Amino acid sequence: MVDQKQQCRGNGLVWVLATIALVFAAAAPAAQPAPRSNGLAQTPPVGWSSWNNFGDDINEQIVIESIDAMIANGMRDAGYVFVNLDDGWQRYKGARKDHPLEFDPKKFPRGISYLADYAHQRGMKLGIYSGPGQTTCAGYTGSEGHEAEDAKMFASWGVDHLKYDSCCSHREAPKEELQKIFRTMSNALMSQQRGIVLHACHCGWGDIWEWAAGLGVNHWRIGQDISDDFNYPGNREHYYFDVLDQLDRGVGLEKYAGPGHWNDYDMLIVGLDGKSKQLVGTGASNIEYRTHFSLWAMVSSPMLVGADVRKLDKYSLETLTNKEIVALNQDPAGNVAHKVRDDGDLEVFAKELADGSHAVLLLNRGAATATMTFSPRADLQVPMDRYNVRDLWQHRDLGAYDIPFTTEVQSHEARVFRIRQLSTSVNGRSVSDAAEQESAR
Repeated sequence: MVDQKQQCRGNGLVWVLATIALVFAAAAPAAQPAPRSNGLAQTPPVGWSSWNNFGDDINEQIVIESIDAMIANGMRDAGYVFVNLDDGWQRYKGARKDHPLEFDPKKFPRGISYLADYAHQRGMKLGIYSGPGQTTCAGYTGSEGHEAEDAKMFASWGVDHLKYDSCCSHREAPKEELQKIFRTMSNALMSQQRGIVLHACHCGWGDIWEWAAGLGVNHWRIGQDISDDFNYPGNREHYYFDVLDQLDRGVGLEKYAGPGHWNDYDMLIVGLDGKSKQLVGTGASNIEYRTHFSLWAMVSSPMLVGADVRKLDKYSLETLTNKEIVALNQDPAGNVAHKVRDDGDLEVFAKELADGSHAVLLLNRGAATATMTFSPRADLQVPMDRYNVRDLWQHRDLGAYDIPFTTEVQSHEARVFRIRQLSTSVNGRSVSDAAEQESAR
């Protein structure tokens, strides 16, 4: 007969172990749902959005002229293919229970299908806007209770992208409700034969990055609206984030992004120059706008220009059409830059690219020019003893290095480099060095 005390001790041990297991299970981070893919947005969407410059004062002529301008000024050929209508295309203001969702025939006399065809014939894509409430942020009719109907209508028009903006109707909603509303629209879009990219615009509330990809969302905002500022103390009006606020907000969220599902740092402010009627902010310098653009490319954020593309100055256009920087954003590996070193005002960001090279960004947040250094071994943890450095803003190869790379970086500037490992021959020279000497003979 088993001793009863031993049996009790055995049962007690089992109970203790089970309790410990439950405690650890409760303390462990919840598993994130696997991304649900509609096969779209394998790289971040790049293009133009109407809101930051025009607000709801949009019409057919503005859209057509913007498409034509993006072709003429080289933006389309640099990768800007999305042309997205924001709030204000709708016919009615007021609750959906009182009005149908229709396009405004005065603003868009030939309809949304005409604009979609116009874009598609020119190698571009058309986006549209709605929200899960009875009304949208600008007070127009929303999609609440009509998700399947609206998704079918958008697909029939030839729409390629939907910005689904919930901040004005569900700002304080619990996660479960947020997940329900975005799942409902995602399911409705996926049931269409036409693929439509889904942007969940919820200003980073509800830890949306933790669950949006599992619902089939292609990109989601990680913060509140961007202001037209590089570095404004605090949040303007206790709401708007400047460029550095948005950047800092994304540190630690890199793991949630990848092909088909992206952290969205909000629209590009390049070219607004403090003149937006929709955004607060006094504008930024040319260097600061270029830094902003470089950062968004490195962190693989969607890059949707908010300025009037028909009126971009030469410097802004050169910034936006730098194909070597856009390529970092559109790299098929879909990696997101991590902050690999933080020396106060001096920060280093880096990511590996599909061909095995690495993009490195040196950011000077300070008020004075600084000397900055990076080392592939120390900062990237990659065994590059010899490497080539290319400056992506100067479009110039800087040569081969076997020591840490050092350069000056102006105040609020970001220097961006692409580094490639150089193979070495038996005599210690790099293969590329040997090939150059051989070709010179």
